[in-house]
Amino acid sequence: MQVAPASMSNRLGHRLSLLGDRDVLHVAVVASAACVLSAGLVYVGYFVHVLRVARNAPCQPERGECVLLFGKHAPGGRLDQDFEARLDRAVSLWRERPPRNVVLLGGGAANEPSEAELARHGLLARGFASDAPMQLESESRDTLQNLRNARAMLGEGMRSRVTLLSSRYHLARCALFARQLGYDWELCAAEPRLSLSPRMMWRLAGEAAYVCMSDIGARWARLTGNRRMLARVS
Repeated sequence: MQVAPASMSNRLGHRLSLLGDRDVLHVAVVASAACVLSAGLVYVGYFVHVLRVARNAPCQPERGECVLLFGKHAPGGRLDQDFEARLDRAVSLWRERPPRNVVLLGGGAANEPSEAELARHGLLARGFASDAPMQLESESRDTLQNLRNARAMLGEGMRSRVTLLSSRYHLARCALFARQLGYDWELCAAEPRLSLSPRMMWRLAGEAAYVCMSDIGARWARLTGNRRMLARVS
């Protein structure tokens, strides 16, 4: 019997666990109903929101006291163009105005470097000082876990504004969860501008579906007083 690579099985296992989660299924039904009953207008609204955030996000934070650098799936330790762009932007911010600390986010498969560790290696290779104030959060498997674990790590640092640094298509999701988790946040885009290629439009469409389901799910949980569901996004 052929065994799937650890990175694939770990990532696939996480996604399958979500598909079998009753709260996730509940939210999917509610969000789908909202989209169908609105003849798709609800989804269109979220797509426009994700597109607007991706297009208008700045490349320079106003404060930049603490930077949260989101990792990205890197099978076999291979960084793709999006991950590389995030590292390049972090280096640019460091050289122009060093933040108080940088939190590198992202776990990984067993027996492989985590996304946070890959980010650290990439930053050091780009000239980051070895004693730069970096913290690694290497246990999370998705954006919500990234931010929840970072919140626990920061402690009193949560009172300061944090900069959410990621790819443009990903920023609306980051902002949604940061708001739900009580962050004082600002956005920083990895790329200098949004390029509306077919690949990017596909990514934006997927992000819009994710943000739609997550936001409607949180609103539904508040409306129905479902404390279990609310606890998962707060």
